[in-house]
Amino acid sequence: MSEDSHTMQGKSIAATIKAHGAELCSLKNAQGDELLWQAGPQWPRHAPLLFPIVGRLKNDKLRHRGKVYPMTQHGFARDHRFEWVSRGPNSCKLVLRDSEATWARYPFAFRLEIAYRVEGAALDVECEITNSGEEMLPASLGGHPAFNWPLHPGLSKRAYMLTFSDDEPAPIRRLKDGLMRPQPEPTPVRGKTLSLSEALFEDDAVILDQLASRSVRYAADRGPSIEMSWQGFRELGVWSKPGGAPFLCIEPWHGFASPSDFDGEFSDKPGLMHIPAGESRSLGYRIRLVS
Repeated sequence: MSEDSHTMQGKSIAATIKAHGAELCSLKNAQGDELLWQAGPQWPRHAPLLFPIVGRLKNDKLRHRGKVYPMTQHGFARDHRFEWVSRGPNSCKLVLRDSEATWARYPFAFRLEIAYRVEGAALDVECEITNSGEEMLPASLGGHPAFNWPLHPGLSKRAYMLTFSDDEPAPIRRLKDGLMRPQPEPTPVRGKTLSLSEALFEDDAVILDQLASRSVRYAADRGPSIEMSWQGFRELGVWSKPGGAPFLCIEPWHGFASPSDFDGEFSDKPGLMHIPAGESRSLGYRIRLVS
């Protein structure tokens, strides 16, 4: 059994997880088609976990009690090796704990457990953040899975759309230099439908920070499709790298990039969870493959 990765097999799904970053790195349907972006040169990741921040902090600096710590975009969890807690034919669990390396960037005690399970044609991802310290734990968490776009090689990108479970009339947010712009913008979602095109991402991610839905379907009128649902996450980012990258990221978040005018104490940053000492928060999402 490899120490670096673990593959789980369900009835109509196969998923491979890496110890590095506890990252999903392969997702195949019953026909053996790879649906997850395979970390090509346009973007060298598959489905990173975003912790303890989502997005960027101003000047990549975290401020806490008079000290300044370096904290780059999306945090450090995606670049750390997790420990295996358990591994079985259809599930696995990994953990990351605070250490000297994390304290140099994030002066808080924590335990982050990520559990994956395949069942039927679905992959469940359960995330638990525990405050193992004595002061309040301020943190964000996000998923960042990148799916092939198009999912079916014979279709065009513009054949695809996102269909939300609910109408999404609220304005969206956009980024400038990785930080949240001050003013919301009119949503490109029409009712429940977001038509996909490369032009949509010329201005970076589409951020739904007043999200009504708890699921979304990524599909064309034929070929494989994907349904994502989530619990505990409050925002959703939709992103593809500008310039025609052949992937689409559907990202459930609890938290978002700092507003462009915010450079204060990290614990005051908008969008964070505040977890009391000794307590935990659980969040999760499901990826269901539809043939």
